[in-house]
This record gives sequence, C-alpha cells and structure tokens, in this order.
Amino acid sequence: MARREPPSPAEADDDSDEAAEVNGLPPGRRNLMTPAGAAALQAELEELGRRERPRVVEIVSWAASNGDRSENGDYLYGKRRLREIDRRIRYLRKRLEQTEVVHPERQTRRDQVFFGATVTYVNERDEERTITIVGVDEIDTRQNRISWVCPVATALLKARIGDVVTARTPVGPEELEVLAITYPAS
Repeated sequence: MARREPPSPAEADDDSDEAAEVNGLPPGRRNLMTPAGAAALQAELEELGRRERPRVVEIVSWAASNGDRSENGDYLYGKRRLREIDRRIRYLRKRLEQTEVVHPERQTRRDQVFFGATVTYVNERDEERTITIVGVDEIDTRQNRISWVCPVATALLKARIGDVVTARTPVGPEELEVLAITYPAS
C-alpha cells in the first residue's frame, strides 16, 4: 500500500477571495459542479423567475388593492416572500455565473480520484464506504454524495487504488485505503 498525503493548497487553482466568499467555498477554490447539478440550479432559477415570483407579485398586488397594508397578512407575507425569492434568484445567478461545469464521464485518467469519481474505501475501523465526489451544491448524504472540499474528498483526490490517505476530520486524522474508483460511462 502506497502512502500519499492530501494535495497541498498550492495545488489548488487560484480564484479571487471575493468569488470564494460568494461561493461559500474556501478562498482559492472554484465552484465545480456536475452537469446535472448545474441543470438543477438553472431549473430552480427558471421556476422562481417564471412561475413563483409572478404568482406572488399577483397576490401582493391584489392584497395591496384591499386597502390598509399594515394589518394585511396577505400583503405582508407576500412582500416577505418576494424578498426571499429575489434573494434566492440573486444567489442562484451569482452561483451559476461562477460555476465551472465538470463532465466526470469525460475523465481520461480513470485510475485516479478526481471530481465526479465514485470511490470505495475502507477506514481504520474496517468500515467500507462508497461515496461520489460532487460540487458543494450537490451534496446528498443519503445518496453518499459528498462535496469535493470536505476533508474525506480532499484526502482522496489524486489517490489511486491501493493508496492509503489521511483525512483530517474534526475528530482527528483518519487513514483511508482506496479500494475502487469508477466514473460515469461516457
């Protein structure tokens, strides 16, 4: 078994600290996303802009026409909902404009762990786990989809089958041995 340390911060691609702040990512990290993840955010943006917001605007207009707005629940709730929708739309637009879509099925170096890989590993307690490394907006723990910036994924990046890597977890370092690496079919 070959031992390998996690990639150094110098290996990460540079990005502005301001963009990282908007992304919710550590400074110097890009907002990587699979095509499916980017499509899901785009669909949410379209749903909010084309359906939800116009529907709420209609309700607010109707409620405003009823007179006293200070005690008008439909008006007050509608205005609050519009602010939430507008905030989410701004967030999604910024997120999508800073997203770099990565097609895991096009990965040519399938013997190493990169973004989009499904990795089976065993930990120090002999527990075998299979995870898929995805973007920060695509995390789904029920489907074992973890962010590429989380400690386990960071430790696994660039590893090969048989490598033992050290993940720096909140409870301390944990050694993981890579058992299998797969990518979606192209």
